[in-house]
Amino acid sequence: MTAPLDGIRVLDFTRVLSGPHCTRMLSDLGAEVIKVEPPDGDITRFTSPRRNSMPSYYAQQNAGKRSISLNLASDEGSAIALRLAEQADVIVENFRPGVMEKFGLSYEAVSAANPRIVYASITGYGATGPWKNRRAYAPVVQAETGLTKSQGDHGRDGVYRTDRHSHADVYTSLDAAAGVLAALYQRERTGRGQWIDIAMAQVMLYVNEHVHDELYDGDVDPDWVRSFGNESQPVVTLADGTGMAIAGNPASKGTFEMYMRAIERTDLIDDPRFATVAGRLEHLDVVLGAIAEFAATVPNTAELERILAEHRLASGTIRSVREVCDSEWARERNAVAEIDDRGGGTYRVPNAPWKFSDAPDVGVSGSPRYRGEDNAEVLRDVLGMSDDEIATLVDTEVLSQHLPRRRH
Repeated sequence: MTAPLDGIRVLDFTRVLSGPHCTRMLSDLGAEVIKVEPPDGDITRFTSPRRNSMPSYYAQQNAGKRSISLNLASDEGSAIALRLAEQADVIVENFRPGVMEKFGLSYEAVSAANPRIVYASITGYGATGPWKNRRAYAPVVQAETGLTKSQGDHGRDGVYRTDRHSHADVYTSLDAAAGVLAALYQRERTGRGQWIDIAMAQVMLYVNEHVHDELYDGDVDPDWVRSFGNESQPVVTLADGTGMAIAGNPASKGTFEMYMRAIERTDLIDDPRFATVAGRLEHLDVVLGAIAEFAATVPNTAELERILAEHRLASGTIRSVREVCDSEWARERNAVAEIDDRGGGTYRVPNAPWKFSDAPDVGVSGSPRYRGEDNAEVLRDVLGMSDDEIATLVDTEVLSQHLPRRRH
């Protein structure tokens, strides 16, 4: 058996997160990914924590890729990149619009040399339109597309602040990978590649399940909870101090009754205050208080989950990332992988989530590479360059690398 993307070669001109996570997905699925870095490297190489000059942030997103470091601003560097593109199936880049053109690596230039290339461009606001030249990082895009306001309005008491998690980057990486796979599938039928222009801002609208509600004009039936909003779903504390989240809005039709039976407060079902959804929403503090009061008497998470499951309600323990990664579930699913920290130890990073019935186990493979560590190997293997040619490129600073100093 072979991995799903075995035989696919990807040139990765990306940095930070939206592009690197996309190309890590392609690598985990079996593609050969060659990361092309400028002489100053991906900026995540300068993050912490790190060991052996290898940051764990960089390692998580780039393990399994080969690394070459090319000065694309030089004629020789851009020419080599174009030659590599002729031998590739996919290019992914997340520069601002116009940067790849400056390097002579626009889709038009690459596709003229390789009509089968699938070329994905990730930008903040797209390659067209009045915002195309704006600088864009996840917190900015999340602010521009409603997420920051929604988080502040629902659950943060009107306080707006940036999120610790780069949702716009990660969601965009997923949608970019889906576009690449769709274009590769279409290429099987047409023989031609194509350009994929994907904007982080559009992705954030696409993945927001409440956009329809924000754009809805007209009357709303007061006896329904709008748009399956999650913000009113309970988070409770058990007798042992453990926190649990429960799925299901306790004001909703049917769900309210499930809750009341689970917490042995069927008297509230007949209370006129809670006869309608509107009434339950008006007195939601009372409903949530009753649920919290009951939960505080339950000794542990297993018991509360048992009680709620009997009434068709789902619940989950509030865990840290370390706690879930150390769980029996994570071990059974191989949800966490150990990768080389380049010093004899390992980093723990999330593994790929796919389990294929007719393919070998996929996931992160190989070690994270130092900048330009694979220069010679890639240029020999892909372009057939001689050692003398490679040495000349090093001497003229077209190629560069940064390896850690050996300790004596």
